[in-house]
Amino acid sequence: MTDEIDALKAIFAAKPRPTTWSERRDRMDEICAIDPPTPGIAFTPITIDGMTAEWSLAPESDASSVLLYFHGGGYCAGSIVSHRSLVGNIGQHAGLRTLAIEYRLAPEHPYPAALQDALSAWRFLRAEGYPAQSIAVGGDSAGANLTLALIVALRDMGENLPAAVWLVSPWVDLQMTGATLASKAETDPLISRDYLTGLATAYLAGHDPGDPAVSPLYADLARLPPVLIQVGSSETLLDDAVRLAGALGAAEVRATLEVWPLMVHAWMLWSARLAEGKAASKRAGAWLREALDR
Repeated sequence: MTDEIDALKAIFAAKPRPTTWSERRDRMDEICAIDPPTPGIAFTPITIDGMTAEWSLAPESDASSVLLYFHGGGYCAGSIVSHRSLVGNIGQHAGLRTLAIEYRLAPEHPYPAALQDALSAWRFLRAEGYPAQSIAVGGDSAGANLTLALIVALRDMGENLPAAVWLVSPWVDLQMTGATLASKAETDPLISRDYLTGLATAYLAGHDPGDPAVSPLYADLARLPPVLIQVGSSETLLDDAVRLAGALGAAEVRATLEVWPLMVHAWMLWSARLAEGKAASKRAGAWLREALDR
């Protein structure tokens, strides 16, 4: 396991960090999509209210259930391309269809553009005939933030909620008060406080970082569906995940927290070269199957 992580960290360190938004987006697509999707999974592009989106369906998966997935990237990068393997794999492991969307990115499109796009994707699935209880919603990093923000908004609107929520390496506190931002700074090869600060500034565009709509750690989390949180022990965002699990539990929500030793931020992106990435994806797939069956 250590050898695999060291080899992955070497890939991260092979090139200097990009500086412009365009360079960051290109670099994320390059690094996160370094391995192709599993053969046999069908990917079908569609458009939702002018927004690029993509279905995926593995052989023998059930198209009557769907995972709506929001990619990470700090609301400023990430794409369908960067997360295609992760999304396709989880759909195969869970035995369901997936829908990934290319929500608008900051700084060109700050809050609430991404949340509006997430709501459009939800409305699309409901209009396609999917009952709320046949839908799971998930995301990694900022995509996990967006997942929670969407579900809280749906609850507050009195809408039926999805059956399950899957969060990977969630970034849910844009005030950046988590203790591991400092204590894990030397072990996390990807995410630093300064990096997050730049992303948050671009996304918020002056909006209050303590607003629960952008920092769902502080939201009223009561009456949410069951939640699975998976996070790596080497992450600066470890404390976001731990505190979120505690807040969900205090709100009487069925919450499962998994801390995977030595794993880095959103490690399932590299499941083709990390045994623990593949294992975590399979675990999440099994959990989603059970949650949707229930």
